[in-house]
Amino acid sequence: MRPKIRIPRLTRQDLDRMGPLDTSPASPNELALVLTGGGARGAYQVGLLRCLGRRFPDLNVPIITGVSAGAVNAAHLASHHGNFGQAVEELTGLWSELTPEQVFRADVSSLTWNVARWGFRLLSGGLVPAPQARGLVDTAPLRAYLEESMAAIEGEITGIDYNLRRGTLKAVAISTTSYTTGQNVVWVQGRDIKLWERANRKSVKTAIRVDHVMASAALPLMFPAVCIGDQWYGDGGIRLAAPLSPALHLGARRVLAVSTRFDQSRAEADEYEVAGYPPPAQVMGVLMNSVFLDLLDQDVMRLERLNRLLDRLPPDQRNGMSPVRFVVMRPSRDLSKLAAEFEPRLPRAFRFMTGGLGARETGSPDLLAMMMFQPDYLRALIALGEEDAEQRLDEIVELLDLEAASAPAAPPGEAGARGSDGGPSGFRTDAPAG
Repeated sequence: MRPKIRIPRLTRQDLDRMGPLDTSPASPNELALVLTGGGARGAYQVGLLRCLGRRFPDLNVPIITGVSAGAVNAAHLASHHGNFGQAVEELTGLWSELTPEQVFRADVSSLTWNVARWGFRLLSGGLVPAPQARGLVDTAPLRAYLEESMAAIEGEITGIDYNLRRGTLKAVAISTTSYTTGQNVVWVQGRDIKLWERANRKSVKTAIRVDHVMASAALPLMFPAVCIGDQWYGDGGIRLAAPLSPALHLGARRVLAVSTRFDQSRAEADEYEVAGYPPPAQVMGVLMNSVFLDLLDQDVMRLERLNRLLDRLPPDQRNGMSPVRFVVMRPSRDLSKLAAEFEPRLPRAFRFMTGGLGARETGSPDLLAMMMFQPDYLRALIALGEEDAEQRLDEIVELLDLEAASAPAAPPGEAGARGSDGGPSGFRTDAPAG
């Protein structure tokens, strides 16, 4: 089932009739939304956003950055023609109706052929010509789904330009990894932006296309890489050492970051011990978590240390560095453990493949959670995201600089997630722009 198009398709001629980009000066207190990766776990982000969209439908978020699954959500929000509440409601509908068949080909013949190509290429040793192997699954359905849901014109997401011209958006950034050079490449579209370049990472100004979103969401080995220009790109989380940096470079002074990683306690970690040698699914899950999801925690810790240093310096000795307030949200439950409850409902062929990788032999199947594009699982993540946002609404309202009276009080209860030090997982601190 294809998504219903609720965004009008805008051609280049339509945009030209609107006139040039909005040139009004930027606010000194710009808000950014930072959406991290995690495959199917990106539905959790939608639940949190839905809570905010329901309470603050006219919320203005001028800077939006995304990587992997977060890039899909970021591109949708940046291109939608309605207000924040309307954009989030449509995004909720798209995720709620998503099925594995709309993300990748899950039929027996497609999966068997892809696995066979990988096996033959490995066994050939390069001595005989072997079929090219780009990914374990074919993501052509996801491309078609995104092109239709984002009303792309010849691949370009023109709604982004529309929002830049009318002044509701300042910039959107999509992170990818170049398999050709090994660099982290951040694709940026916006107004009054200054590009940046650091060791092994750089920004490139462009008109965001579906190709950029597909590349950012291309899980290594599982999803095929995407060719942009003369280079091949994959999941942006691979080399993204500082997930908050694109938002800071784009001028954010307030940041709401949403992680999809559950921060388990030591006792909870012990519950997931696997007897005997760990199966491939366990190893791949740990690897993907360390590459895609742990980096935000490390970035936050670095910023906290810098904040403490800044606090000791008078303003005239801070070398132009500006304070940044931020809140980090994360799930109050282990999304991977939750995925195991829905595994029996996956398409039979895909379930057979994940079973062969040992997804049922681990108590916290992280790999399965990233690939679990199952409607009931996605709706459960959306509901959890809403609950967690309600629990921490006071902190979010304070960050947004909104009147607390405009938001109903959050239900009583303890904050659901823990930080690395056992405290609340939402870090709020002042940090210098990186």
